[in-house]
Amino acid sequence: MRAVLAVALLLGGAPVAHAALSPAEQKIGATVEAGYEPSVALLETLVNQNSGSMNFAGVKAVADMLRPQFEALGFTVTWKPMDAARRAGHLIAVHKGRAGTTKMLLIGHLDTVFEPDSPFQRFERDGDMAAGPGAGDDKGGVVTMLLALQAMQAAGALKNANIEVVLTGDEEDSGDPVAIARADLVAAGKRADVALDFEGLAREDGKDMGSIARRSSNSWTLTTTGKSGHSSGIFSEKAGDGAVYEMARIITAFRKDLPEPNLTFNVGLIGGGQSADVDKDGVRIAVTGKTNIIPPIAVAKGDFRTLSEEQTQRVQAKMQAIVDQGHLPGTSATIAFDIGYPSMAPTEGNRALLAKLNVINADLGLAAMPALDPLKRGAGDIAFVARDVDGLVGLGPASTGDHSPAEKVDLASMKRQAKRAAILMSRLAREKGRK
Repeated sequence: MRAVLAVALLLGGAPVAHAALSPAEQKIGATVEAGYEPSVALLETLVNQNSGSMNFAGVKAVADMLRPQFEALGFTVTWKPMDAARRAGHLIAVHKGRAGTTKMLLIGHLDTVFEPDSPFQRFERDGDMAAGPGAGDDKGGVVTMLLALQAMQAAGALKNANIEVVLTGDEEDSGDPVAIARADLVAAGKRADVALDFEGLAREDGKDMGSIARRSSNSWTLTTTGKSGHSSGIFSEKAGDGAVYEMARIITAFRKDLPEPNLTFNVGLIGGGQSADVDKDGVRIAVTGKTNIIPPIAVAKGDFRTLSEEQTQRVQAKMQAIVDQGHLPGTSATIAFDIGYPSMAPTEGNRALLAKLNVINADLGLAAMPALDPLKRGAGDIAFVARDVDGLVGLGPASTGDHSPAEKVDLASMKRQAKRAAILMSRLAREKGRK
């Protein structure tokens, strides 16, 4: 009885709540607890190696650190260079299990938003919290993935599991063309029955949330032109209204006519005048002009995010129609779209996966995880496979301040996340595959 109680307390709840846990699943819980400190040590090593998306050598160095971790678990590991997409590459690890069972795709990434010139470079721990570049997003997620797989191996649950891991090297700044940069991930999604994304755990009001959807991320560039001349002639038949007023017409119409559920759209950069030159990275506009010159050019750049591919196409068409209709006198306008990360719609298959995870939460004595509002989650790699496979997002640790020097990870959350993931994968591995 004491042994049963000890296992129950180890897993974080009352003994009665764990009646559905098999001995192997109880072993998973114990192994996760024992592996916590070694996992934190590995996370520190990974975080202290800079792997900004454009630091190709650093991204490869992180992959090299992870290779032996996966090989020790029986995975065949491949490094796939991405020279053609002008990025470092991806780490792909494959574990072959019993034929005919669920094929699982695990997704994470090696890169961070912090390049070598960032002052935010080192891992600093304070108890069960730690700060550092990528400590949560997504090096903490990759370490949580490994902790779950190590627990499965210790419990004998890994040997029959069919698992493919894709750790991209450019999630924070995708390579171009994206069709090449994500070809390996898309192919893995077509092979899989289930996709599990190990980016960070979402929390609301102190509660862990389940993520079954992610919105798309698309960008646009709007260029308006007009006739240059002395400002005293503005609005005349000869001079027209100028490029800036045409820009204002369109941006105002976007704000008035585009809003709908699950859509956000933003103007992130704008400039107009006698000249408006966008730099090669598309993040700066150099503008010249005077108050007494009618501006002949204006440029704006922004994004829009949607919950489905149908919504993406519909919003794009609406924006194009606004640009094309009713040009102000003496002006013209064009808009160019860059359709980037696709959406991950909240499908019934995704809801069914969350329901399975909530059975595990009950077995562990943890609270059920409600579905997160997709407006509260950004775009991510799992969306590239969302049309081909059911998936869940957010199996990594909880963190705050991601993408900023305030990034901190809740290290203790790796334990419950690894237990959830390991038991979910163990149960899925016993089910019949669909492909």
